[in-house]
Amino acid sequence: MRFVGLDLAWSSRNPSGAVVLARAEGASWAPVGWSAELQSDEEIVAFITEAVGEGLGLVAIDAPLVVPNETGTRPCDLALSRAYRKAEAGALPANRRRLGPVVRGEEIVRKLGCHGFVHSPHVERRRPVRQVVEVYPHPAMVELFGLTKTLKYKARKGRSLEERRQELARYIELLRSLAKRDPPLQAKELLSGISVSGLRGGTLKRVEDLLDACFCAYIALYIWHHGERGYRCFGDLKRGYILVPVKAPSTPAALG
Repeated sequence: MRFVGLDLAWSSRNPSGAVVLARAEGASWAPVGWSAELQSDEEIVAFITEAVGEGLGLVAIDAPLVVPNETGTRPCDLALSRAYRKAEAGALPANRRRLGPVVRGEEIVRKLGCHGFVHSPHVERRRPVRQVVEVYPHPAMVELFGLTKTLKYKARKGRSLEERRQELARYIELLRSLAKRDPPLQAKELLSGISVSGLRGGTLKRVEDLLDACFCAYIALYIWHHGERGYRCFGDLKRGYILVPVKAPSTPAALG
């Protein structure tokens, strides 16, 4: 099994980030490939199919993959936002008018389907699969890192550049802490090459995308490792869904 995290830009005009995890020493997993420069759908699909090859893999994508509603908000986005409102981890409204007329996440799923990837929100514990799912890092951070509020590293009105850098540095340390979790992630090779000091603009955004992709890859690994007891599904395949990892019974308490 390999696990791919994709922080998918809603438009091909902006680059997407992706990270692939593979088995390392013992029970650990580690990044073996990554990019924050994937532009077109073809580049993204090529990265994923080359990373997984003809073998097995679970791909976790941070983007709407099922958007049947022309306007408004998907029921899964509303339900998730209610559940994580206090932590400020609600989902952005997804509809075809906003994302379309062609929804990029749906296109990526369709193209991966041509390479044998099944789209399903049901992940069985440690079952060999070639599958793609939708995830969302913000509520996952609240659950796996034990945060009361989400990290404030996204560009927002009134949020300073220095605040974003500080939160990204905190994000890196939280990802390092996954080395002590179940399953353990050894991401030193990827994270040691990232410094947020002095970064701005597109360079800072690419670091943000890469960290989100790394976390999405870990979410894929985590929900596969623990199965149904390790995640919650908001919604369904027909109307749209989001998988959020939750603390499994055997998982140690959150660090930091």
